[in-house]
Amino acid sequence: MSRGDEDAMLHPTGDRTLTDLLRERAEAEPARTFLTFESAAGELEELTYAAFAAQVERCARGFADRGIGHGDAVVVHLRNCPQVLIAWFALARLGAVFVPANVASTVAELEHVLSFAQARLAITEPGLLETAAGAIAAGGRPLPLLVARGEVAGQERFEALLEAAGPPPEPAARAADVAELIFTSGTTRKPKAVMLTHANCLRAGLDAVHCLWLQPGERCLTALPLFHVNGQAMSVLAALTTGGTLVLLEEYRASRFWAQVRAHRATQTCVVAMQLRTLLAQPPDPADRDHELRRLFYAINVADEEKAAFERRFGVELINGYGLSEAMTLLAVAPIAGPRRWPSIGLASPGRRLLLLDPQGEPVAPGEVGEIVAEGTPGRDLMLGYYRDPQATAAALRGNRLHTGDNAWADEAGYLHFFDRKKDMIKRAGENVSAIEVEGALAAHPGVAEAAVVGVPDAIRDEAVAAVVVPVAGSGLTAEEVVAHCRERLSRFKVPTVVVFAQELPKTSIGKVRKDALRRSLAGDGAGEAAR
Repeated sequence: MSRGDEDAMLHPTGDRTLTDLLRERAEAEPARTFLTFESAAGELEELTYAAFAAQVERCARGFADRGIGHGDAVVVHLRNCPQVLIAWFALARLGAVFVPANVASTVAELEHVLSFAQARLAITEPGLLETAAGAIAAGGRPLPLLVARGEVAGQERFEALLEAAGPPPEPAARAADVAELIFTSGTTRKPKAVMLTHANCLRAGLDAVHCLWLQPGERCLTALPLFHVNGQAMSVLAALTTGGTLVLLEEYRASRFWAQVRAHRATQTCVVAMQLRTLLAQPPDPADRDHELRRLFYAINVADEEKAAFERRFGVELINGYGLSEAMTLLAVAPIAGPRRWPSIGLASPGRRLLLLDPQGEPVAPGEVGEIVAEGTPGRDLMLGYYRDPQATAAALRGNRLHTGDNAWADEAGYLHFFDRKKDMIKRAGENVSAIEVEGALAAHPGVAEAAVVGVPDAIRDEAVAAVVVPVAGSGLTAEEVVAHCRERLSRFKVPTVVVFAQELPKTSIGKVRKDALRRSLAGDGAGEAAR
C-alpha cells in the first residue's frame, strides 16, 4: 500500500474525487433535481442529477478535444450560472484545474490571474467580454477565449463544448490532485493562489453537513458568488453531499430574497453580514416569517442588536462561524445544540483541532490572545499550499499546522472569540485593541452606514485608534456623537481618538476594506475631523 493510499484511509472521504461524488449522486437518484437556477431576470432553469452529470461528461469531452488535460488550468470568469458548475465538474473529470475569477476584476487583476495560473483557456460572458479580452491582450500571449450565456460575433461559444460526441478520457485525478485555484484578496501585494485538492472539496461538503446538521434532501439556496469558497462549500458541496438541491441565484437583491426563499422552499442558506443588514433594512412584511428556512449561516460579525433583531423578525436561527480559503472554509462554528456564547465564533468544527499560540509558538492561557493555528493534513483538510509561492507556503504551512494570521482568545469553556487579524491589531499604551471589536460598536450606531478602524502613529501611546466612518445620508452624524456612542460600549483605551468621515471605504475586488490604503491616507493627510 502506498503512502497516498494510507493517507486516504485515514480521512473520511478516502481517495474519492469530485467526479466520484457526482457519479454516486447521479446513480442513486438520477431524477432528483440537483440544480435550480434563477437568473437576474427571474428566468428559471432546472437540471436533475442525471442531466447535470450528462452535461458534465459532454463538456469534459469538449475540453479534451480542445487539448485540456490533467493539470491544465482553465479560468472561468462568469457570474453565478449553471455553466460555472458544469465547467468546474467537467475540469475535475479530466483532472484539470478550475480557476474561478472574480467578475469585479479589473483588466490588470484578471491579467494577473490568467498569467499567474498559466491558463490554457478562459471562459467569460458577453457582459464581461471587454475585461476578459483586455486582460488577454495585456498578457501578451494568445489564449483561447470562449463566451458562455450568449453569442458574440467572432467569438467561440462555450456551449459548443456540450455538443461534443463520445465519452471523455477516463479521469486520472486522485484525491490529492489540485482541483481548483482560489485567488485570495490582495491588499499589500498581489493575490496568492490557494491550491485546493479534490479531497479538500469533499471535506468541505462534509464540514457543512456536520456543522449545520444538514439532512438528506436539503434545499440549499445561495446568492454568494461561486468564485469564493463560501458559496462553493456551504451550498454547492453541501447540496451534493446530502443529495439535495442547490438553488443558485445569479445575484442578490434584498427586496427579492425572502420571496425567493419561499418560492424555492429553501431549507438552508448562507449570507455575509452586509446582506444580513440589508435584509433588516427592508420594510416589514407580514410574510417575513413565512418560510421553510431552518437556519441561516453567516460570516463576518454583526452587532448583538442586529442578530437579536434579525432572529426576532424573521424567525430563523442564525449560526456564525470562522473559516478561510486556506482551510476550505469552516474551522470553527457556533454549536447547533448548546450555548452559543455570542459573540463567540464557536467551537472547533467537528474533526478539526485548533490551537491558540503566542509568537514563540507556545499555547496561551484561557483569556489570552493568540494566533489561530489549525492542525491537519495539507491537501486533505488544509490547503496543499500557495501555487508558485514556496515562501508564502512555508510561512503559512509549517508541517501539519496552518498559521492563519488571525488572533483569538478562548474562554473557560473553550469557545473562541475572534480578536483580529495580526496585522490589524492596534497597540495602544500597552493594551491590545481589536479593530473588529471597535468596528462592531460603530456598526450599532444608526447613523453609521459603514466603518473601518485602523491604528495610526501616536508619539505618546504607540498608536491611536482611528475610525473612518461612512455616515448614513442625511444623518448629520458628528465625531463627538461617534465617540460618545463608543464610550458607552467600549473600554476607555478602545474608544477612537481620531474620527474621519468618508463617502466610501477603499476596497479590494472582493469587497474587503483596504486598511493599508486607510493607514497611508491618514498618515499623509492628518487626522481630518478628530475627537481627542
